[in-house]
Amino acid sequence: MNGLLGSGTDLAGEIAVRVKQLGPVAAELLVCPPAHLLIPVGTVVKDAGVALGGQDCHSAKSGAHTGDISAEMLADIGCRYVILGHSERRSDHKESDALVKAKAEAAIAAGLAPIVCVGETAEQRKSGSYLAVIEGQIAGSLPGSASGANLVVAYEPVWAIGTGLTAKPVDVAEVHGHIRALLKAKLGAAAGTEVRILYGGSVKPDNAAELLAVPDVDGALVGGASLKAGDFWAIATS
Repeated sequence: MNGLLGSGTDLAGEIAVRVKQLGPVAAELLVCPPAHLLIPVGTVVKDAGVALGGQDCHSAKSGAHTGDISAEMLADIGCRYVILGHSERRSDHKESDALVKAKAEAAIAAGLAPIVCVGETAEQRKSGSYLAVIEGQIAGSLPGSASGANLVVAYEPVWAIGTGLTAKPVDVAEVHGHIRALLKAKLGAAAGTEVRILYGGSVKPDNAAELLAVPDVDGALVGGASLKAGDFWAIATS
């Protein structure tokens, strides 16, 4: 919940300019602005080849759901992705795994790729139950229609979001390796290998390269650092 029309489009414009100046890059870049900025930001980044995504969607196609936005609406304005089950949605809005799964099913049906977020709290990490917590979230949040082509998973340790704390590479490797094994068991070896697993949790320019070098880390879900074009770009080019 950051950015007004002017600041949001300026930020998107800075990113688009940098992408155009650099030319084709090996990484796929995606921006997921608040709903009121989706159309203007999408217009700004479209020619730069930067993908557009929503921050959430409803599980229904349409109906009396005031204040919500459907996956079809997101697809209609050019979105290709949607973030689902973010820890802030799970905590602030009490979203369950079942609801996240229903939203992910709606996203895939609309032609979007859901970015399904999983991760443990500080208490769960401290108690040693974090792998079991993540296993439960994977089992309960991923739809049966998921595949390597239409699903992204993001591991975001809740204790590292907005706190300045970052998981150590060895910890990230353990969790991402566990998620990869769960994906292979659930989707099959081929599809489970193809699903991209992102790391999100205080990713910054000074730690991005180290985190992205960890096995089974296929990209980053960038939070606060994405509000500064220079920081976002430094991470994207790590």
